[in-house]
Amino acid sequence: MSNHPVIVQKYGGVCLATPAKIRAVARRLADLHGQGHRVVAIVSAMGTTTDQLIQMAYQVSLTPNRRELDMLLTTGERISMSLMSMALSDLGVPAISFTGSQAGVMTDDSHSSARILDVRPIRVREELDRGRVVVLAGFQGVNPATREITTLGRGGSDTTAVAMAAALKADRCEIIKEVDGICSADPRIVPDAKPLRRVDFASLSEMCFWGAKILHFRSVELAQSQDVPLVLKQWSGVEDSTQVMKEVVGMENGRVLAVNSMARIEYVEIDSTDLNQGFEKFAQHLKQNSLSWPQLLASHFTTGKTNLTVACDTEWLDALLRTLEDAKDLRKQREASSSVSLTCFGGVSSELPFRALQVLEHHGIVPDSYVLSPHSVSLFVPVESREAAVQALHSLVQQA
Repeated sequence: MSNHPVIVQKYGGVCLATPAKIRAVARRLADLHGQGHRVVAIVSAMGTTTDQLIQMAYQVSLTPNRRELDMLLTTGERISMSLMSMALSDLGVPAISFTGSQAGVMTDDSHSSARILDVRPIRVREELDRGRVVVLAGFQGVNPATREITTLGRGGSDTTAVAMAAALKADRCEIIKEVDGICSADPRIVPDAKPLRRVDFASLSEMCFWGAKILHFRSVELAQSQDVPLVLKQWSGVEDSTQVMKEVVGMENGRVLAVNSMARIEYVEIDSTDLNQGFEKFAQHLKQNSLSWPQLLASHFTTGKTNLTVACDTEWLDALLRTLEDAKDLRKQREASSSVSLTCFGGVSSELPFRALQVLEHHGIVPDSYVLSPHSVSLFVPVESREAAVQALHSLVQQA
């Protein structure tokens, strides 16, 4: 089978939430294998397993050791991969499961937020050539120097899939989700959100950075840099999908594609002589408290104070705030807020921030600041106004 095309498919936790769903995915993989493809399946943990494991960790420790947390969280994907391999074997399809380290996913030594340095899929290639479906645990790897198991952070299974597709020179990488590809907003907030059938890498990366949960933004950047054909499909079996492209021909620059949001953003104030010292103190605080780096959204320095705007998962943010209670030079600056972002194709038009502010004012929502990036304008609003802001700003989305 060495000349047959390789297809990498990644299945999210919702698609694997029960044994019945795992068997259904196994049947889909069996069909793909029967068509002559060499198949690699990347699996996330079942359902809410990762959330449950994190909750247990914080029940036994206010600041879980990051190394041990990685050891705990990787068990979720190992359960999924083993069950999937069993289900495939039961269908008469030869299959084998591998952890990230067994599959050759090499990372740096950053526990809870490791980055992939290299992929050496020796065993994966061997098993594909033997005609087996290879099932890989997403979200995890190993540091080659320390031999420690690491995790890639939230959404890390997406990154695993893209990295493996690049290493295997796969025909395509398919991300299988419970939603209809990429939409113009979260359908749970905006019921009439429209699917986007084509989107360019730059726009998608911005959408994911500012809160779209369809993919992790690091996986999008990796797919673009490694030229990986990327397709997002809905689990229900509907053939419609979203194709991610280098360029989308015929779309007008400045067209608003989507509205996305982050539910919780925290603000940290640091006593410092300049911005550099502020970051140094923040890095030292994270290291002392075994906290990984968050997603930094903005920073500025004013008269002895460095102010950082950060986002991360709820457990991390809660842990940060607990550590700040006893910190000398660092503190919570203000109450949390939410962000609402408009992402545009080709770049943000000059008048878009003003238009967004007018729309929000009409709905009684007053942002206190905004951030501009090449493809997005992101406004910070009160937490209780987030969903109303998303619904209001969706009126600016222009459908082709």
